[in-house]
Amino acid sequence: MYDFLQYEFIQRALVTAVLVSIVCGVVGSYVVIKRIVSLSGAISHAAFGGVGLGYFLTVNPVLAAIPFSIASAMIIGGVEKKVNISADTAMGILWSVGMALGVIFINLTPGYAPDLFSYLFGDILTVSNSDLLIMLILDLIIITTVYLFRREFLSVSFDEEFSTVVGLPSLPIYMLLLALVALSVVVLMKVVGIILLIALFTIPAAISKQYTHNLTRLMIFATTISIILAALGIIISYIFNLASGATIVMVLAAAFLISYYLKD
Repeated sequence: MYDFLQYEFIQRALVTAVLVSIVCGVVGSYVVIKRIVSLSGAISHAAFGGVGLGYFLTVNPVLAAIPFSIASAMIIGGVEKKVNISADTAMGILWSVGMALGVIFINLTPGYAPDLFSYLFGDILTVSNSDLLIMLILDLIIITTVYLFRREFLSVSFDEEFSTVVGLPSLPIYMLLLALVALSVVVLMKVVGIILLIALFTIPAAISKQYTHNLTRLMIFATTISIILAALGIIISYIFNLASGATIVMVLAAAFLISYYLKD
């Protein structure tokens, strides 16, 4: 029954599920509490420009996406706070520009772009050892940053105006949080893809939020739920030969519906 566990690509996929679940539990909790799901979606789609740049420069698209995603997050955050246009308008423009840049870079790249669909729709079964190493390093950076700034992030997430009044540098802390969202996007893009990524960011935390409002417990619950559901999605996708990223998202969505009705 568990013969599939002997395959190296399945083992890598399950390790990947753990690494991405840490991001989902930690950063995803802030995304849900701060209500910046749409903004996170804009960052994730803008990151496609970095993927296209990676193909154009013939470097690992995941590595190229790191500075591009962070820059996109800083621009989106700066425009949201400083420019006199609505946040929705700013996010829509930058969302589209990032995707368009990715398409242009890929169009300028000679030959065929391999694995392009895995960045758009995800394929956890094709994660390489180098991808795993990048994810591990980014996970460590994210966990360390959250630990060091946990009080500041908590304050800004619940009441940004009050944080400013009591003397916290709210804008720099908020921008740092967006940078963590950008790094998390890079971790998640190979698993469910840029288009479906927001589901992994939000659903585990949304399920957990129904049962606790303590931030630490919320992160632990969301991480655990994400590990279980992502692993289940991997197994189902392997057994029925389905797209892994889409299957994981459907499992997450089904779990959210079940938890919602059980809670009621």
